[in-house]
Amino acid sequence: MKTKILFKFLTLLLVITVLSCSKDDFQSTEGVCPEVSSTIPADGALNVPLNQVISATFNEVMNTATITATSFTVSGFAPIQGSITFTNTATSTTAIFTPAVALLNNTTYTGRITSAVKDENGNAMQTDYVWSFSTGNTINPIVISTDPINGATNVALNKVVSATFNQTMNPATFTPTTFTLKNGVVNVPVTFSFTGNIVKFTPVSPLAINTTYTATITTGVKNIAGNSLLSNYVWSFTTGSSLAPRVISTDPFNTATNVSLNKIITATFSEPMNPLTITASTFSLMKGSTNVPVNFNYSGVIASFTPTVALSPNTLYTATIKIGAKNVNGVSIANNYVWSFTTQVVNSGPVLGGIAAYGGFGGTAGVTNQGLNTVINNGGLGTTAVSTAVTGFHDGITGDVYTETPLNKGLVTGGIYTAPPPPGSATSFALAQQALLDATTLYNNTSAAAMPGGTDPGSGQLGGLTLPPGIYKSASGTFDITTGNLTLDAQGNPNAVWIFQTAAGLTVGIAGPTGARSVILINGATPSMVFWHVGSAATINGAGGGVMVGTILASSGVTLSTAGNAAQTVLNGRAISLLASVTMVNTTINVP
Repeated sequence: MKTKILFKFLTLLLVITVLSCSKDDFQSTEGVCPEVSSTIPADGALNVPLNQVISATFNEVMNTATITATSFTVSGFAPIQGSITFTNTATSTTAIFTPAVALLNNTTYTGRITSAVKDENGNAMQTDYVWSFSTGNTINPIVISTDPINGATNVALNKVVSATFNQTMNPATFTPTTFTLKNGVVNVPVTFSFTGNIVKFTPVSPLAINTTYTATITTGVKNIAGNSLLSNYVWSFTTGSSLAPRVISTDPFNTATNVSLNKIITATFSEPMNPLTITASTFSLMKGSTNVPVNFNYSGVIASFTPTVALSPNTLYTATIKIGAKNVNGVSIANNYVWSFTTQVVNSGPVLGGIAAYGGFGGTAGVTNQGLNTVINNGGLGTTAVSTAVTGFHDGITGDVYTETPLNKGLVTGGIYTAPPPPGSATSFALAQQALLDATTLYNNTSAAAMPGGTDPGSGQLGGLTLPPGIYKSASGTFDITTGNLTLDAQGNPNAVWIFQTAAGLTVGIAGPTGARSVILINGATPSMVFWHVGSAATINGAGGGVMVGTILASSGVTLSTAGNAAQTVLNGRAISLLASVTMVNTTINVP
């Protein structure tokens, strides 16, 4: 009887013990059963990478000693080997299985955690936990192109070698072991960089001249899925035969004189250069012991150096290109290249002679005014033609009238000079002839032949520009100030001179009531130092208005505004024509 009672007691105790191991996902207490709460990959996952690390997370801290290669297994076609680690061996809830080799393509794997695993209190899992996942159809990477290409020749000595893959690669697999660049048997050290599926190998020092290099990418490189190249990829290239580059010409040339004050200095090399090596550290422009800052530009084999301020007149400058300027193969010039030049003497500007006293001169043709508000201040009016070729004016000195009408009256404060008949006279004719001779000399002295070296900063369009003193020549043969005002900046030099040269016409302003354009002087610029050499005719603000500046020297006529315009057009300078008439409509000329 006692035996039966004892057996029943033990059976009840066993049932109570089993029932006390209940499931609890929120805490770890003695007597609670452990279980797997999540896995990586999840159950049923697809396209799992071949380098996947597999893990299982429990609902409580586990006894890591019970999680072993027999209680945590992964099988595909057969069990796979791997190592087991834990997020923290003391308080771990996650066990990590790292396969010893990459998983296989298109394979379903089964993970199993057996009931042999226990929590830290000795409670075992009640049943095995089983889940499965499948790998993807991941192809092996391939090299689809290289730079330089296989067999390339004349490769630059500073070449960055690169390889482009068909998929994104794992940067950690690119090492001096998996990529080599060799000169024969000599290994060339490189650094690695990555952009998308492009890998770059930068030699730590320039490559050697006339040398064949062999690059090798081994099967040790892998894509982000862990797949390797199927075979080593090997290609070769040969560097060029690069002698030291030379400066073969400069502009201005060595010992040049009469160089314009806005000159862009250039140097032409014997071969293409590396623009990154042509900087303030390898080029200098000196005015005595003072460095002149410049802006740098490079195109083809020509380096350009543009001074940031106008050059000083009648001054010796020394330019130096230093060792350190290199060609595209990384070879430096052998020696410093030094040359000097002297700027033009322009302190007093071109000599005007007798034409300086005139605000308007109609050459051999005459001068016409239309309007009641035309006036020439501080200067005269002239032509070598007869007096009747001057219409719409009266002489502010003598009071003589030159064909004025009730609607066309203009005042000339400095006198009118023409050939007879009266009010023209032999004396005024002689003065007009001398003025024409001086105007012709001034015209010739401001030409491109007499003053070469002009530049065209706006391709014929001066509107919107701010220009330092210097010579400017239109490459197309015409200058326009139509897209905006032109600003002339003397940069503090009271003797600053501007010479504008056109083989054909000059046009200022556009049609319409708001079409007037002006020339603006800043920082000490003066109208007496601005000259416009015009090969044919000049039209100044045909729609009326605006302020023009400088002495206009035109071969075939000057027109200021046009008939019917009431808006006053201002010229701070002179309107001089050699062979055709000068026409004014409600124009104010202030002679400097």
